[in-house]
Amino acid sequence: MRPLRIGIQLPEVERDVRWPEYLAMARAADAAGFDSIWLGDHLLYRGDGRPERGPWEAWTLLAALAAATERVTLGPLVACAAFHPPGLIAKMAATVDEVSGGRFVLGLGAGWNETEFRAFGLPYDRRVSRFEEAFAIVRGLLAGERVTVAGAHWQADDAVLLPAPGRRTPLMIGSNGPRVLRATLPHVDAWNTWWDAYGNTAEGFAALDARVTDAAREAGRAPSEVERSACVLVVLDRSARERPASPQAPPLEGSPERIAAGLRELAEAGADEAILVVSPITERSIRALAEVVALV
Repeated sequence: MRPLRIGIQLPEVERDVRWPEYLAMARAADAAGFDSIWLGDHLLYRGDGRPERGPWEAWTLLAALAAATERVTLGPLVACAAFHPPGLIAKMAATVDEVSGGRFVLGLGAGWNETEFRAFGLPYDRRVSRFEEAFAIVRGLLAGERVTVAGAHWQADDAVLLPAPGRRTPLMIGSNGPRVLRATLPHVDAWNTWWDAYGNTAEGFAALDARVTDAAREAGRAPSEVERSACVLVVLDRSARERPASPQAPPLEGSPERIAAGLRELAEAGADEAILVVSPITERSIRALAEVVALV
């Protein structure tokens, strides 16, 4: 079993967070021993019974944090392939990787929140078909290829990334959909799942991980070639109510030793990486979790 890497998701829409706090939290994670920091890629939430809210633009924040940190890996959790032309996504990924000194991972997904698609004038139909074409362009460009794609939704005509990237940016797919997995598992370096997709338990993750193992084999990959990344809901203070849990996905909580033990159980179930989704997510929380990171 490989050592478990520990990442943390920075705030998205839990509250109104400004740049100085993002910077402080990212630097705290760098100092506390976390392996990675992640930002959600969304535009707007509304219509769920809560006030409408939205995060800052993820790619701009990632570039800024890449320049402001020294050690941690950074990435979107996950970038929506429908928000930008795919050639531009590849260009942005290569640029952030350059700024970070090779500490960037491109997490990609097809998107799900119809509200933000409609609000920002983005087509929501045929999302998986659009994703498949976008992924082919992004993957090819980041692999150093000259890419020509004449798709129904996206096109590229002898596209190439210049300046040439210093390395191939790692790819992570954030989806459990069979069709998306078929399109991406032949090529990606890692697969990620959100905490409520497996019930936030080691047993639930093991069952979902087995499905991904089967899908990797069907895609012609050795399962060990695709790393497994799991988001984990961690509650430090129930009164904060930043991330409501559900009976179907109980949070990981308790003493540092208990949280560390839960993460070790996740590693035994097959996870290579645990990305903590913390309530509340503050600089103080990140510094408090340094003890957990050291115990895993």
